[in-house]
Amino acid sequence: MEQLRALIEQAWDNRQLLQEPAVQAAVAEVVALLDQGKVRVAEPLADDTWQVNEWVKKAVVLFFPLRQMETIEVGPFEFHDKIPLKRDYAAQGVRVVPHAIARYGAFLEKGVIMMPSYVNIGAWVGSGTMVDTWATVGSCAQIGRNVHLSGGVGIGGVLEPPQAAPTIIEDDCFIGSRCIVVEGVRIEREAVLGANVVLTQSTHIIDVSGPEPVIHKGRVPARSVVIPGSYTKTFPAGNYQVSCALIIGQRKATTDKKVSLNDALREYSVAV
Repeated sequence: MEQLRALIEQAWDNRQLLQEPAVQAAVAEVVALLDQGKVRVAEPLADDTWQVNEWVKKAVVLFFPLRQMETIEVGPFEFHDKIPLKRDYAAQGVRVVPHAIARYGAFLEKGVIMMPSYVNIGAWVGSGTMVDTWATVGSCAQIGRNVHLSGGVGIGGVLEPPQAAPTIIEDDCFIGSRCIVVEGVRIEREAVLGANVVLTQSTHIIDVSGPEPVIHKGRVPARSVVIPGSYTKTFPAGNYQVSCALIIGQRKATTDKKVSLNDALREYSVAV
């Protein structure tokens, strides 16, 4: 692995090295390891933080100039792209409903369900997770186990800069319909996002469940129940409403995550 990493780092600094067979093989091997789930763009650590493996992201970026455009035919469908489609879902224990697509270099753990949806290269999706209809998992996004990405959810990809953390949805989260989570925002375990919540690194995530508001950015704390909101901001032309996200409560800690989710949705009347 260290030899692979060294070759990738050298090629990143000197793109002329991409012409060398050893470097080309190294890039292809890293993407193959991503496809098999043997390496990850980012991984959780014991202290509840995430480590970004920059060199793996660099390999994904370097993979594109090495690939040629080709026609991909799947039954009556035709695609024209540089990256092949993921294959052998039955052997991997993944349920894929037509017309769901995952690109080669994305990893789907056993037990994932893909409704008609899209998972991009470098992404990691954990067991028991449903990627619902027209949901999109962007490049290098990390989706935990037993997550529900509802219809039309957009999880943004983060390829560059390499040191930037990807968008992360941790275990047992529920992401409501038409939510957008981008720019490396991290949704911590068991959080619930109601329909139409939009989160970027600059979005104010305001906890209004206590006597005073508490503002977070780039992170939704564990077990938070979140809905869309707005706050007043002053501009030269006057005062206007700016979108934000409101934490209105906490999902109760319980071993039965599905019961906990249902209770949270009923208790806070969250639209999903």
